[in-house]
Amino acid sequence: MAKQGIHIIQGLRRRYMIWQVVADVLLALSAALIAGALLFYVFGVSPFWALVIGVAMLIVLLAIHQPWHISNKNIASFLNSQYPELQESSDLILLPPTELNVLQTLALNQAEHTLSGIDISHKPFTKRLWPALLLLAVAVMAVIALVKFYPKAHVYYGKDGKVIPYTPPNQPEVVLPQVDGVELSITPPAYTGRAKHTQDKFNMVAEEGAVANWQIKTNIAIKSAWLLFNDNERIALTPRDGHKLWVAQKIIARPCFYQVSIDGKLSDLYQVQVIKDAPPILHIKTPKPYTYIDAGETQQVNISTSLNDDYGIADALIVATVAKGKGEGVKFKEYKINFPASFSERGTQYNVQKLVSLPALNMEPGDELYFYVQAHDTHQQLSRTDVYTVSIQDTAALLSMDGILTGSNLKPEFFRSERQIIIDAEQLIKEKDTISVQKFNNRSNDLGIDQKLLRLRYGKFLGEEGEDKIGSPDAGPADPADFSNATKILKEYTDDHDNAADASFFEPAIKAQLKATLTEMWKAELQLRLYKPQAALPFAYKALRLLKDLQQKSRSFVAKTSYNPPPLKMEKRLSGELDKIIEPLNRQDIKPGADEQDALKKAVNVLEGLKIDPVLKATDSRVLQLANQQLAAKASAEPGIYLTSLSAMRRILAAQKANAYANDIDIVERAIQKTLNPAKNTPSADASATDMGLSEQYYKNLKQAKP
Repeated sequence: MAKQGIHIIQGLRRRYMIWQVVADVLLALSAALIAGALLFYVFGVSPFWALVIGVAMLIVLLAIHQPWHISNKNIASFLNSQYPELQESSDLILLPPTELNVLQTLALNQAEHTLSGIDISHKPFTKRLWPALLLLAVAVMAVIALVKFYPKAHVYYGKDGKVIPYTPPNQPEVVLPQVDGVELSITPPAYTGRAKHTQDKFNMVAEEGAVANWQIKTNIAIKSAWLLFNDNERIALTPRDGHKLWVAQKIIARPCFYQVSIDGKLSDLYQVQVIKDAPPILHIKTPKPYTYIDAGETQQVNISTSLNDDYGIADALIVATVAKGKGEGVKFKEYKINFPASFSERGTQYNVQKLVSLPALNMEPGDELYFYVQAHDTHQQLSRTDVYTVSIQDTAALLSMDGILTGSNLKPEFFRSERQIIIDAEQLIKEKDTISVQKFNNRSNDLGIDQKLLRLRYGKFLGEEGEDKIGSPDAGPADPADFSNATKILKEYTDDHDNAADASFFEPAIKAQLKATLTEMWKAELQLRLYKPQAALPFAYKALRLLKDLQQKSRSFVAKTSYNPPPLKMEKRLSGELDKIIEPLNRQDIKPGADEQDALKKAVNVLEGLKIDPVLKATDSRVLQLANQQLAAKASAEPGIYLTSLSAMRRILAAQKANAYANDIDIVERAIQKTLNPAKNTPSADASATDMGLSEQYYKNLKQAKP
């Protein structure tokens, strides 16, 4: 094979693939920019979806074009079609030299020599690149135009992730003619750690508890100025500099809207958005909600927690409660455990850990630890996690004979032999220093054999008749003599209780727990065979605990019940007097409550009527005034949503004819429809007759039958 020629063809193939992938990336980037800008600026959706759209678009384009499928043979065909001097011999470069005859060898040498001297143009490879670049430029210009000419759809993402629409600072506001400018300084609360900032717009977004200071400049000297909040709260502006500079201050505690009043003239409605301080978010990574420490395991728990807050964590600790005893003799003691991390920096995110030693809390076998993590943020808001439980295995209770001597125990005798293995293993550990190594190993191996025998006896309850039946399918080719053997065929489709997978002695939950018990016995047997009885104890204890749980599930209890009737009056018995027995009567008049949204519902009818007759009547004006009050209450709580509709409602009320503000009617109607709750279904009589209209149809046909 011609090495130089094949290197040239492979290089062209790689360049072709790179140009195609670059073109697909540019197309996907263009689609992501356009889609992301529309979603963000128009619909208020998070810009993260632009990345998702771009990746999906790139995958689709690559799946359609599949540039990796181009082969060296395709490149050779391209060279033959574009460069006649190669004399259609580029394909010979890809063939092995052993398959070429004398003439093909000469043509190969000539083609390779010619190919090395040709200046190959890459323009055919970049045909898709230039349209992709042009589309990307168009997408960038479209996004710039959308940002510049569509500013009203900007959104603000609050600390809780909620999208809050607001008027951006660069949007022109409608101000009174006397106002020459405004300087609004917002000082966030100290707990936020944020610096003071200033703007030249009346609309604002401030932190909860921030202090806002207005400095309004007028082009003429005026007599009086006010700030009117939510149509009911007035703050007087203090004059300075010859009544041309007016100042005021207010603590922003909740969302609202306000107007500027200058010499009795009210300005447009301005909105105040409030960023509320969210409480800390806590998440315990380890341990699990319920942790069980078996015998032989280390009696300690590692508490790993992630702490997050929008402005900073001030302090965090673990509140632990130890429960000792049982029944009425239980005692509780509370501990407060600090994390080793320092929260002096007031960071917004922490990953803290604390290794708690249970013996240090005076915990013994059978005791339980209940704990939760609580944290304060810089605003002294408290958050806490759910309560987690850590329990230490009580070996004394586990090895006790309570419950075995009762008549409700229906388990076979060998269900309790695991206890004897544990006792023998603990005795062997105590005698380890007094016996020889050989004797120690022999006794440990004997215990492993006992554990194996016990495991096999349990396996019978799962259909495992022997160790060779545990998970070992039949191997080897089928016997030709078994062809058309009905007995063997039926065995594959019938319920065979000797098969572990088909065993049906227990319910699925009991069967699963019994399988888990066998797993623990496997582990205990392994450690005993390795002469490690100390390591085998945790598995043996867990197996015993699972067995005792199975034992308790086999019990049943039926409480005795009795009925004590009231004493009979013998003088009334068999007298037949029924005058004292009356039919119970319970009558209650239920009056429907006042519909709080009745004014809004009537306002919709009025607005629909104004589309036909644009003259606003006095009665209709009163209905719209009531609806205006309810919209004002909504706008004071959510100005970003209802402030536009409130302004439109007031323009309708102030207009001489409603057709002067036809668009405002649509805005107000959409806001009211968003406010109204869906109607509830109330019980009502069935309008249809009991005979399903049969009698009505009968009389109708009867009239038609008359001459």
